[in-house]
Amino acid sequence: MSFGSKILDYKEDILRDLATLIAIPSVNGEAQPGMPFGKHAADALERILSIADGMGLATKNVNGYAGHAEYGEGAEVAAVVAHVDVVPAGEGWETNPFQLTQKGNLFYGRGTADDKGAAIVALYCLKALKDAGVAPKRKMRVIFGAGEEIGSDDIKQYLSSETLPVMAFTPDSDYGICNREKGILRLRITAPANDSAVVRELTAGTVINAVPSKAKAVLACSEEDVAALKQAAQKLEGEFQFETVPGGVQITSIGKASHAMQPQEGRNAATYLIRLLFTVFSAEQLGGFLCFLKDKIGTQLHGENLGIAQSDKESGPLTLNLGLVEINGEGASVGIDIRYPVLSDGDGIIRTITECAEHNGLSVTVLGHTKPLFLPADSPFISLLQDSYKEFTGVPAELYSTGGGTYAREFQGRAVAFGPFFPEEPDRHLHDVGEHIDIDWFMKHAQICLEAMYRMATMD
Repeated sequence: MSFGSKILDYKEDILRDLATLIAIPSVNGEAQPGMPFGKHAADALERILSIADGMGLATKNVNGYAGHAEYGEGAEVAAVVAHVDVVPAGEGWETNPFQLTQKGNLFYGRGTADDKGAAIVALYCLKALKDAGVAPKRKMRVIFGAGEEIGSDDIKQYLSSETLPVMAFTPDSDYGICNREKGILRLRITAPANDSAVVRELTAGTVINAVPSKAKAVLACSEEDVAALKQAAQKLEGEFQFETVPGGVQITSIGKASHAMQPQEGRNAATYLIRLLFTVFSAEQLGGFLCFLKDKIGTQLHGENLGIAQSDKESGPLTLNLGLVEINGEGASVGIDIRYPVLSDGDGIIRTITECAEHNGLSVTVLGHTKPLFLPADSPFISLLQDSYKEFTGVPAELYSTGGGTYAREFQGRAVAFGPFFPEEPDRHLHDVGEHIDIDWFMKHAQICLEAMYRMATMD
């Protein structure tokens, strides 16, 4: 029997502790002393470290940014890296998003798939190594970040005082092995004022790295305008709801959420709402800021009109997501999330967008810039992971690229993303309503994870 199969003995314990972690609504919040990502994220980090303490593992909380559980001795460290913060629940759940709920083979809850489930599994893999009396040739750690969903520097802060692992993987993507991660740019584009004569307010999105599933606009307009909007809405792609308000109408646009790394899987409620407005109102009525959004972003997903569309054979095309919109009496701003190819120049993309925005009287702020990851295919660590995967699937893990941003790129070419989701597995609704795991697929991942950690612990 493969060593990884030992994790099956811990199935009920894994689900019990996962339920405890899911119950903590660890959405990043306002910083407090010792809690850089707010109380709920800090509570989740403390809770999983407390579980590890109960297993007899050494633990450490690194200033609230991240922490680890550890087994074994040695100068070197090998690690699995997961996160315990989550994106906001959003609306439309059929179950309590912060209660692990079973429906047949499926377990629902925010964080089950991204990434609390994988974090608990990795912790139990560490326990399995300890319980089996494996003597690691290096320290084995599971590192838990608390600010991944906001693209923070949680792991960078952790590594500023902790040993850099010689090898690591993060189970926060898909199988096979992601050895190429696109660069990530997060930008805010702002106008000094809301210059629209029609739009009093327009809001969309809760986080920049997700396609907004809902957008709302409050308009100052006539009954004739409202009738024209309703007629236009029937002909356009999208779903729109209308509610009369004093002096005008409120329009709610219903889209479909998805992760910013794959905006084609969603429908952007904000961009479709803006398109609707321009079917009835003129550019002069809607103002320069909304004109910029329509003309330079629109419903495009690759930045064509911004002049940044590009692709490479290693990682595919650039993607762009309009994730946040805030237009009101105080001003106007949008947040965009860009994933660019591994061989591209991120700084050049910033310059192009900035020049375009400034030409239209707007300003650009760089909220974050994470450079790409590219790990060669002939690395011995790649072979180790491929063989661990083959042990339970019969075929070696293939290499692939992603637009997703994982912790792997923080480890200076020593880490990759590996699991937990299989190519043939149904969508688990990461960052969406109804996030869940299938227990059979989940435990298959658990076996691969333990096998990989065993080989990391024992390889020369």
